[in-house]
Amino acid sequence: MDRARVLIVDDESTLRFAIRDYLESAGFEIHEAEDIASARRAVAEAAPDIVLLDYKLPDGTSAELIPDMKAFAPDLPIIMLTGHATIELAVEAMKLGADQFLTKPVQLSALRIVIDRMLANRRSARRDAAHTRQSLSVPNPFLGTSRAIGTLRNQAQRVVASDRPVLIQGETGSGKGVLANWLHANGPRAAEPFVDLNCAGLTRELLESELFGHEKGAFTGAVAAKPGLLEIADGGSVFLDEIGDMDLPLQAKLLKVVEEKRYRRVGDVRDRKVDMRLIAATHRDLAVMARDQTFRSDLYFRISTIRLVVPPLRERLEDIPILAEVFLRGLAREVGRPGMLLTRDAVAALQRYHWPGNVRELRNVIERAVLLHDGVGITAQALHFDVDGEQPARSGVMTLAEVEKAHILDVLERENGHVERAAERLGIPRSSLYQKLKKIRDE
Repeated sequence: MDRARVLIVDDESTLRFAIRDYLESAGFEIHEAEDIASARRAVAEAAPDIVLLDYKLPDGTSAELIPDMKAFAPDLPIIMLTGHATIELAVEAMKLGADQFLTKPVQLSALRIVIDRMLANRRSARRDAAHTRQSLSVPNPFLGTSRAIGTLRNQAQRVVASDRPVLIQGETGSGKGVLANWLHANGPRAAEPFVDLNCAGLTRELLESELFGHEKGAFTGAVAAKPGLLEIADGGSVFLDEIGDMDLPLQAKLLKVVEEKRYRRVGDVRDRKVDMRLIAATHRDLAVMARDQTFRSDLYFRISTIRLVVPPLRERLEDIPILAEVFLRGLAREVGRPGMLLTRDAVAALQRYHWPGNVRELRNVIERAVLLHDGVGITAQALHFDVDGEQPARSGVMTLAEVEKAHILDVLERENGHVERAAERLGIPRSSLYQKLKKIRDE
């Protein structure tokens, strides 16, 4: 990863030299400015990780500069330096947005301690922000004994330590996101943020704003500046799911990030630096799309150096009993029924099904059985598949009760088994939904 970037803003060249010499020997990347005008340029061009700022400069005071710096990066740590220390000045500096206040002459060893602590706090805050977007537990993407999953495991273990972009290909629901989480959690950036964004179903404007961030007033509704996921992920990994759904103009902007490690917020004119690993996933054939010019060929070649293919569940039927058991244990524990188990005929039924929705559909089927089945042993009759793979479709007109049952189960699945959200979506009280589910279970 890049060295931490320190911007020193002071009109005393001897002081700048002393601090620069000391911090460079400690491994920092140093940038300098001697007045407000050059400091504004340095912030935009160098994207510093921390700023050492003299209070009084030739063309003004820090009161004019700090708000601009905070607008550029709200979490940018600023250490105020001054030779005229007063309590009033310290209070004013903190009100403006300075994070620390030191008097000159500065003891360099003490300054290093403050810088290290503030950078660590910034990294920790960014990790916390990123962790709110993901589960703290990373599932194992290689559960099973099949040859197909063994091949994927071996390939992933060979490339996990690399910092190159990764392209994960596989059908919808096959576990591409789980593999992306594993690559980050076991790679060199594991201690840094992991952020993810699904490119499918988002408008170009929303996707651009989420990924790159935006400035205040960049568009209607942008009442404040907002950092994008790239900014939050600095030092870590960015997972772009369904990258094949990203439109061409955004692909061009993403290519710049991959090649130059630079980007711009929407509505901004200044480039920002970012240090991250890109993990992309898609169920589409990007090679064909590149040939048809519906996906940029230059971006495709940049992100596909390392390519991992997640096999569909129908190609790893021997893994189904293991996966089903893992899902059952976790889900049964969540609802307070840890003793539930799958009967032999249930396992056989699971292996006969063709799984168009892959591992995600398997989890849904197990979750539905856990919620609706009243006994300890889940039998084949207790399994309800999204697409009936064994019996002919029912002919004739469905009864009103059958329509209601199908609709309830469909909404419950869409809300991932969350009864309260499903009840809200159905427009009925939660207690009423529980009664209907009990009735369905007892049928």
